[in-house]
Amino acid sequence: MPNIYNDKILILDFGSQYSQLIARRIRDIGVYCELLPYDVSSHFIEKFKPNGIILSGGPDTVSQTNSARAPDIVFKLNVPLLGICYGMQTMAVQLGGDARSAEKAEYGFAQIRARNHSSLLNNISDEINPDGHGLLDVWMSHGIEVTKLPPEFKVIASTNNCEIAGFENPKKQYYGLQFHPEVTHTKQGIQILEQFVTHICQCEKNWTAENIIDELIEKIKYQVGNKKVLLGLSGGVDSSVVATLLHQTIGEQLTCVFVDNGLLRLNEGDEVMNTFAENMGLKVIRSNAQQQFYKALSNENDPEMKRKIIGRAFIEVFDHEAQKFKDIKFLAQGTIYPDVIESAGAASGKAKVIKSHHNVGGLPENMKFELVEPLKELFKDEVRTIGMKLGLPEKMLYRHPFPGPGLGVRILGEVNEDYADILRHADHIYLEELNKHDLYNKVDQAFAVFLPVKSVGVTGDERRYDYVIALRAVETFDFMTARWARLPHDFLDHVSNRIMNEISRVSRVVYDISGKPPATIEWE
Repeated sequence: MPNIYNDKILILDFGSQYSQLIARRIRDIGVYCELLPYDVSSHFIEKFKPNGIILSGGPDTVSQTNSARAPDIVFKLNVPLLGICYGMQTMAVQLGGDARSAEKAEYGFAQIRARNHSSLLNNISDEINPDGHGLLDVWMSHGIEVTKLPPEFKVIASTNNCEIAGFENPKKQYYGLQFHPEVTHTKQGIQILEQFVTHICQCEKNWTAENIIDELIEKIKYQVGNKKVLLGLSGGVDSSVVATLLHQTIGEQLTCVFVDNGLLRLNEGDEVMNTFAENMGLKVIRSNAQQQFYKALSNENDPEMKRKIIGRAFIEVFDHEAQKFKDIKFLAQGTIYPDVIESAGAASGKAKVIKSHHNVGGLPENMKFELVEPLKELFKDEVRTIGMKLGLPEKMLYRHPFPGPGLGVRILGEVNEDYADILRHADHIYLEELNKHDLYNKVDQAFAVFLPVKSVGVTGDERRYDYVIALRAVETFDFMTARWARLPHDFLDHVSNRIMNEISRVSRVVYDISGKPPATIEWE
């Protein structure tokens, strides 16, 4: 079995919204990589032994005194280096060049000319101009540009507005790109990154689903041995893949606890039990804790407080169930790599908290379990691929995201059982019709929201004064930005009529046409 960690790339994050995309692209190429804050210790970087290093973009202004800088160790390791946007600018400044405010900032699509033959851009172009220059359609996002090359560097790309849109030092194998190759808007971006990773850094493509599964199984066997493991099973993608992987690896040593908090989708609790306990033969304990959650959430309107209450209640219920087992040694969790990245960012003070993480954390210290987190090095798309290889149904793995607090953050304001039941049925009608009309897989996330306001309606000859349901559907690639989905008007009309006819407590249905930004995808 090949060593999937032998060839690897280190990505130093300067705070770009696209940093995780860089890592996902490198993984897609088939090479292992890690994403870490730019100020990680020099000792770690040296010990990591990367085949190459990528410096990400970021929000800092490189010409300002206290702006972020790449650690000096990256220039001493004699490995290839690629700076993207801010990463290119700080490379230039640190190596004896300069970067200043651009005469004309560039945000959006641009076309670059490959000025000189470069090992990074060689044979990569969208078209060739009459002068023989390769032309690339790329995505720019900068107000600062490199104005002076460092010694021994040459220009490899230009635009009409940016003379130095790319540079290289061929002897040292240092490269800089002012544009973002990691985003889909840069058509040849994946080819550029692959050229850097496989041809320049000489990495072999050993990061494959089959190799990853083999490695995970070996790690689990080594860590767990013949001891018993407890897993909190939510029915979501991450915990489902962990449950399946552990079951196939250690069998009867695994016990799952499924906490039904009353904030799940219609019939979801029964579906989880049917899938894992009945069809797959896992040992699953179901804890029906709906009333405990409703009681804890009563009279609370603040979204952040609701998240914390749901998190605490989950921990209390899970802890109560765990106490029933006296011989459990390990606790398994569905932690994935973005959770690790965000936690690292929060710990270093470089990540702003927009809202508490959807996943539940902070298990009590007195549980005294060792953690088993087999997916903690994987992105969500990698988890889904692993799940497919393990035999989980595609419908389960590729269904739309559902927040950890469930319907608790799709009921605006106070949460109670009546509101949850109304929303559960409205959401079910909406998703059922999306599937019937072959629209579910054409949007990236769709759901219903309960609004705690009443609206006048008419049923027969009677006026009614009841609640409002909002429908949301978005199209997005990375969930960092999104546009509202242009669902057919006839479809929306049909769904609206079904909801109001079948749910007596709903008198009005509205459709959310807000993009992200400025809105977020979820309402709370």
